[in-house]
Amino acid sequence: MSEQAGAIGRRVRYWRERRNLERKQFADMVGRSVSWLDKIESGERNLLRLPMLERVAEVLGIDPSVLTDAPAAQHAESCVDAVEVQAIRAALGQYPTLAPRPAGHEPISLAQVTRQLSYVDHAWLSSHFTVVSRHLPRLLGEAQLAVATASEADQVAARRVLVVAYRLASSMLLKFETTDIAWLAADRAMHTALAVDDTVALARATRSVARAMTGTGQRTEAIAALIGMADRMRPELATNEQELLSLYGMLFLAASITAAGQEDGTLALAMHEEADATAARLGPEHDTHRTVFGPANVALHRVAALVRLHEAGRALEFAETIDPSQVTALPAERRVNYLLDLTEAFAHTGKYHQAVRALGDAEQVASEEVRCRPLAHGLLRLLLGNTSGEASRKVQEMAGRAGVTA
Repeated sequence: MSEQAGAIGRRVRYWRERRNLERKQFADMVGRSVSWLDKIESGERNLLRLPMLERVAEVLGIDPSVLTDAPAAQHAESCVDAVEVQAIRAALGQYPTLAPRPAGHEPISLAQVTRQLSYVDHAWLSSHFTVVSRHLPRLLGEAQLAVATASEADQVAARRVLVVAYRLASSMLLKFETTDIAWLAADRAMHTALAVDDTVALARATRSVARAMTGTGQRTEAIAALIGMADRMRPELATNEQELLSLYGMLFLAASITAAGQEDGTLALAMHEEADATAARLGPEHDTHRTVFGPANVALHRVAALVRLHEAGRALEFAETIDPSQVTALPAERRVNYLLDLTEAFAHTGKYHQAVRALGDAEQVASEEVRCRPLAHGLLRLLLGNTSGEASRKVQEMAGRAGVTA
């Protein structure tokens, strides 16, 4: 076995498994036998002939260079790609409850779907988006089936699961700037929550709808939805504070960011203060419903709002007041977004060396956020054109790993 054959074989197997293709299924798609595929994946046989290399790459939905070139392979493996975004879109266009389940299929277990959702949600908070994209399409279908087959007593629990699955789909699509379908996923979450009139599900769905509205420029409507949901929740806090308070606070955080994007500094500050007061009622970091709500998250959102208000200097001053140990305790997805906000603030105040350091820290925390997100790519291009010396070298290295050119 040559080193080249072994490397190509490992990449073929990696992408076949990432695309959720069984060995026989994939072999049939490329027009070869399973034994041929086994020899390719083991490196016993080299995939040298260009037509077959191109055919394998076509079936996998990748460029042939991803199989033959180590840097191209590394970059592709670290990022969600168009095929996976399309798979999420396709899953949103399917209605598994319309067709009868094939004979012999086990009924969908709500407990099993809940465990799978927890796994995917954890991957999201860890900024492991390739894991999310691999499992989310199937999860969307199974969560729909779980709602359709759940007993009356389990309907609220099942619909909460489906709301979170739709919310993950919407968040993924927004992160990779596919706003039209993100809106569809968020709207599905809202209709799912409305069907059982569940406050927990409605609060989560409202945040998702508001983010999708913001992505399409409907900031006024997004703020109205968030404040309306908060008003609806307020009377329930007296009797169900521990379950609802973190979700209630997150509505104000979302409203503060949306208002800042609308350049309404007064409203953004008012929403931040509401969230801050809510965090004070909860005390230390609170993780009910995996909101990661608490004083640290509230402070990071204030920095984000100030950056969106084009007050980069004030954002950096506020960041100085945040305890670094509280930031470190947050999940990777939240920490990296904060570091990206700091990168932008440093760059807009001409502190390019600090901006490079913040972006480098972000890549260390969660490489997928920097190497794959359009937002981070824009920051890389900004820094490529405004740095020199050692800072320029570091930016060029990061840009190379992200496949970004000036």
